[in-house]
Amino acid sequence: MSTVEDFFAQHDDWPWNPPRPGRASFHYLIAVTAGELRHDVDHVTRTVSRGQWLWVRPGHTQCWHPPGDARGAFVLFEPDVLSPDIARLLAPLTAHTAPAVLTPHPEDGAWLRQTALQLLDEHRALGRRPLDVHHALRRSLLESLLLRLANSPDITPAGTTAGAGRGDTYGRFVDALELHFRELHQVADYAELLGCSVRTLSRAARDATGKGARELIDERRLLEARRLLGGARWTARAVAAHLGFTDPANFGRFFRGHTGLSPAAFTAEEATSTP
Repeated sequence: MSTVEDFFAQHDDWPWNPPRPGRASFHYLIAVTAGELRHDVDHVTRTVSRGQWLWVRPGHTQCWHPPGDARGAFVLFEPDVLSPDIARLLAPLTAHTAPAVLTPHPEDGAWLRQTALQLLDEHRALGRRPLDVHHALRRSLLESLLLRLANSPDITPAGTTAGAGRGDTYGRFVDALELHFRELHQVADYAELLGCSVRTLSRAARDATGKGARELIDERRLLEARRLLGGARWTARAVAAHLGFTDPANFGRFFRGHTGLSPAAFTAEEATSTP
C-alpha cells in the first residue's frame, strides 16, 4: 500500500524508462484523486482521470508510462488475501475480462477515497498494534473497499448487462473459457461442457457482446499469446504448445491473421516500442 506519487519518487526512472511490458502477478489498484494517469493494460493505453480507478489484475500485461501529475492511493494485493466468501462476491470484478478503468458513482467516491486512506494509514501503522490485529484490520479495510467499489451503481463488469448474474449461459461460458481456452478451441466443445446447443451458446454470446462465441474464443487465445510473447518473452514455439496449436506454423498463421504481424515481428515491436 502506497501512493502513486510515492511509488514514482521511490523508483526513480524505473520501470518507465525504458518502458518494458511485464505480466502482473498481483492486483494493482490505483485511485486517481488528482491529475491524470496513463497506463498500458494488455497493450491498450488507458487514461485514468480524477475520480476513476485503475485495476490491473494478475495475468494482465502492463506497461508504465512516464510519471505525470497523477496523485492517489496505490493498493497492491495478492489474490489469496481475500477470504473465500468475499472472493466469491468479487469474482465478476476480479476476473481478467472485467474493465481496467472503473468510474464509481459520485456518491461512493468520497467514501472510497476515505477507506483507501484508512488502509494506507493502517499499512503504515506496523508495530502500533499486535501483528494479527494489524493484518486483520488491513484485510477488513481492503475487502470493504473492494466490495463498495464493485457494487457502486455505475460499475458493470465488462461483457455483462446490469443485473445479469454469473449463472446465465454467457456468464458460464466466460468462466469455462477462462479455465479451458488452452485445450478447448471449438464452440461445440463449450456447448457440450455447458449442456446447451451451439445455437444457444452463440446467441447468448452475441446478445451479451455483439460477437460470436468462436470470435471470443479466438480473442482469448490471441490475448494470451500477446501477453506471453510481449510481457513474458516466450518463444513462438512455446506459446504454440501452451495454447494447444498442433505446430508453430499453425500458430503463426493464426497470429498473423489477427494482428497482421508474425509472432517474431510482434515480439520485436514490443521490445522497441515506447508509450
